[in-house]
Amino acid sequence: MAKAESDRTTRDLFEHDKRPGRPKTNPLPRELQLKINKRNQLKRDKARGLKRVEFKVSSELYQALNDMAEEQNVSRSALIEIILQEKLATKR
Repeated sequence: MAKAESDRTTRDLFEHDKRPGRPKTNPLPRELQLKINKRNQLKRDKARGLKRVEFKVSSELYQALNDMAEEQNVSRSALIEIILQEKLATKR
């Protein structure tokens, strides 16, 4: 059987061929790009006076927060901040 370049139905003939993909625009590997982006994000947050808080919630609460945030047209983190601020305001 002859190998035709336009024939892509016989996978075993083409499994080792390099296929063109997304052009590489950044000379750094993806892992390093992600680290740099995260470092820059943390610097921006620090400059804005934001602090990071992590906690685990059940999947039901997570979905409820997502739904509520979507209804109010805000991000989930913004919604959680609003809820916490309201709760702290009622305590005072």
